[in-house]
Amino acid sequence: MVAIYLPILTNLVIFALAGWVLSLATKNVTHVDSMWSLFFVLALVTAMSQTSIITERHVAIMIALFVWASRLSGYLTLRNWGQPEDIRYQNIRKNNSPGFGIKSIYIIFLFQALLASIIVLPLIGSLENSRAYNLIDKVGLGIVLFGVFFQSIADIQLRRFLRHNKNKGVLRTGLWKYSRHPNYFGEFLVWWGFYLVSLDGGPWFFIISPLLMTLLLLKISGVGLMEQTITNRRPGYNEYIQNTSSFIPWPPKN
Repeated sequence: MVAIYLPILTNLVIFALAGWVLSLATKNVTHVDSMWSLFFVLALVTAMSQTSIITERHVAIMIALFVWASRLSGYLTLRNWGQPEDIRYQNIRKNNSPGFGIKSIYIIFLFQALLASIIVLPLIGSLENSRAYNLIDKVGLGIVLFGVFFQSIADIQLRRFLRHNKNKGVLRTGLWKYSRHPNYFGEFLVWWGFYLVSLDGGPWFFIISPLLMTLLLLKISGVGLMEQTITNRRPGYNEYIQNTSSFIPWPPKN
């Protein structure tokens, strides 16, 4: 696995640096959101190029990853195209100025490459295992695809709401009636599904992948970061917090 991992790290760093150069030209780092899922595609393509035998199982894993990555990257690109820098990155820029242009190499771009290189471990390990495509794989990839579907529905519902209620009110219908962050819950399912695929024959430490992703979603870049400012921007959000599950979909209290 070490022999495969070095080319992966090299390619991820090169891709991160390319994104950084683009940010200097545009004075905007938001495109790193679109790059995020592509780090994983690049890692898996690099790993597959180092693999002597491509099996049905390998192809199934790659297809599932590509479905997730293309949907997420495409959605974020369309959402952010032509928009000013995302408020999250504006705050990071403000807190790290002067010199943010240089600091963003490691604060934003190389940091994302590092996270991706850790989270992708179960997928790389799955490619090194040439065993037959089995029931566990099918269940795991089924969870992945359901997570992508769940996330897609949540994003569509949110986009429609914002189109008609820009900067006003709180979305309380559809999946958002049962979870304040159903899109993040879908992402959570994706990575626990991929971990399940790696369980048969994979080392114990692969569990760091879904655990790290869960930490990111709940405490760092997902729920925690989003809810730091949203109560000020969305009247009624405090009531929404009191009545609606933060993450796991659950019937509202009222």
